[in-house]
Amino acid sequence: MATAAARRKPRTNNKSKKDTKLQPKVFTFEWKGVNRDGQRTSGELRGTSIAEIRSVLKNQGVTPKGVRKKATPLFKSEKKITAMDIAMITRQIATMLAAGVPLVTTIELLGKGHEKAKMRELLGSILTDVQSGIPLSDSIRPHRQYFDDLYVDLVAAGEHSGSLDAVFDRIAVYKEKAEQLKSKIKKAMFYPAAVVVVAIAVTVLLLLFVVPQFEEIFNGFGAELPAFTQMIIGISEWLQSSWYYFAIAIVVGIFAFKRAHRNSQTFRDRVDEALLKIPAIGDILHKAAMSRFARTLATTFAAGVPLIDGLESAAGASGNAVYKRALLKVRQEVMSGMQMNVAMRTTGIFPDMLIQMVMIGEESGGLDDMLNKIANIYEMQVDDAVDGLSSLIEPIMMVVIGTIVGGLIIGMYLPIFEMGNVVG
Repeated sequence: MATAAARRKPRTNNKSKKDTKLQPKVFTFEWKGVNRDGQRTSGELRGTSIAEIRSVLKNQGVTPKGVRKKATPLFKSEKKITAMDIAMITRQIATMLAAGVPLVTTIELLGKGHEKAKMRELLGSILTDVQSGIPLSDSIRPHRQYFDDLYVDLVAAGEHSGSLDAVFDRIAVYKEKAEQLKSKIKKAMFYPAAVVVVAIAVTVLLLLFVVPQFEEIFNGFGAELPAFTQMIIGISEWLQSSWYYFAIAIVVGIFAFKRAHRNSQTFRDRVDEALLKIPAIGDILHKAAMSRFARTLATTFAAGVPLIDGLESAAGASGNAVYKRALLKVRQEVMSGMQMNVAMRTTGIFPDMLIQMVMIGEESGGLDDMLNKIANIYEMQVDDAVDGLSSLIEPIMMVVIGTIVGGLIIGMYLPIFEMGNVVG
């Protein structure tokens, strides 16, 4: 296991070292016993050993008659910790701290009561660190897959200012809003993808199973088929004989895209730029990026994080390479002494309304409140745009599928229509 000193992130200058300690592995034990009233009772407890469970039971007034480690299922399906889980646990911590519950007790109660084993393990590890005297920000820092740099920095700011409950409340609001926005973006991206997938599936099914039936009929005509019909039959024959090439091409294309997106920053930047240019979708992504920027900067600024560091966090949280570059440029200009609203105007991508609201916030000394208002405005606009897109996609889907099916049917019936004209 890593030492506490190794857990600290280089962004902080504190290089104090902590004692090396091993984290004991926690198991679930089943027990049976007799309580103070002489009644038989049973249950489950989590601990590191049978001896520990027996000791806990005796302290609770239960005489243990049997303790054994709970068997692990052969096909165990552990639920992963999601971003929404972190948002919910953050809200619970904020509520309990505001109610005056000590931090150690809060983490302990939440860890014992959570339904997910991985979350119980995560909170147990954090609890062990906190009980040993390690600050909470340093206790969560090693778990980067769940707590990002912004989360850790905000907790550290709350510890230094002595307002950890207020900071956790701000983080909870931030995480909840971020997850809601992410859900809306996924919904906006799902509908166009659904149109493409359904259109491709319908076309492939018709070409593989319907067109060959017509082809058998046409073979008995002994006449030349219309060019449109010949094209459809040619595509159908190719698909029947080489469908596996088509399937392999799709799989290879998806794999290559994912690999390039994971390994190449340049490729990711180009994808982000291309997404912003897609009709309807691009407008939603623009507004979502501005909402993320405003919400992140408002949260960090209200928590006492310096504006320069807040802009760096906001750039990373914007979710798009175009806005990330622009905000990093704004950060450089602000470091040189320029006002933030002026620096934002030089980037050319922020709308005038947003820049004016930032200017008012800077001049009035209420920048965090103004940024929160900006975030709320753009979140509502994203919500409206997603609803509008959903209403628009349904008729588009019907038109696309109707055009494909209708075109194939016309192509198959053209020879029959021509024969009817000749006979007439």
